[in-house]
Amino acid sequence: MPRFPSGFYARRRLGILAALTALLASVALLQSPAASAALPTPVSAATARGYLSQLTVAAENRTGYDRDLFPHWITISGACNTRETVLKRDGTNVVTDSSCAATSGSWYSPYDGATWTAASDLDIDHLVPLAEAWDSGASKWTTAQRQAFANDLTRPQLIAVTDNVNQAKGDQDPATWVPSRSAYVCTYVRAWVQVKYYYDLAVDPAEKSALQDYLAAC
Repeated sequence: MPRFPSGFYARRRLGILAALTALLASVALLQSPAASAALPTPVSAATARGYLSQLTVAAENRTGYDRDLFPHWITISGACNTRETVLKRDGTNVVTDSSCAATSGSWYSPYDGATWTAASDLDIDHLVPLAEAWDSGASKWTTAQRQAFANDLTRPQLIAVTDNVNQAKGDQDPATWVPSRSAYVCTYVRAWVQVKYYYDLAVDPAEKSALQDYLAAC
């Protein structure tokens, strides 16, 4: 039987332990909700705090708002519009028909932790609501700019969530609404600030105060 150098068996045990740890981590990753990471990753909390400090603080003005002023669910590719594209991105094992409608799949809603198997149970949330954008600067945009905002797949602005949760959120900002699932609040407010910063949208005083409090805890 070959003789191995002193410490060989200890190193071998450590190597096996490391391999098992990596395997368990991989299994945990596979078992976690795949769609929870589908939203484009927001900036860090530190970056979000920096962005927030640069945003204009101003009172909101809803005058003249109409949802139709933000053309949304435009064609993205082939037969797929924005809603269908997000459903495919955010779901697991999503199957679509020839018109790009999701016929099966599984969706995890990070706002409330619910899992759904019917696309009809999901809304595509504009993380910064269209009305909120109008109130804080989008009223001055062109229609093309509002369309780009309403269909933005690059920033963390669109996400598939439980329909009645999205409807309960409505057009509220973080001063009055954040996801009930506390583990997602930091992601949500980081995304909110990133979107507002990118589009040069203002925040009102209560909104800024709430964002500062949430980001301080991130």
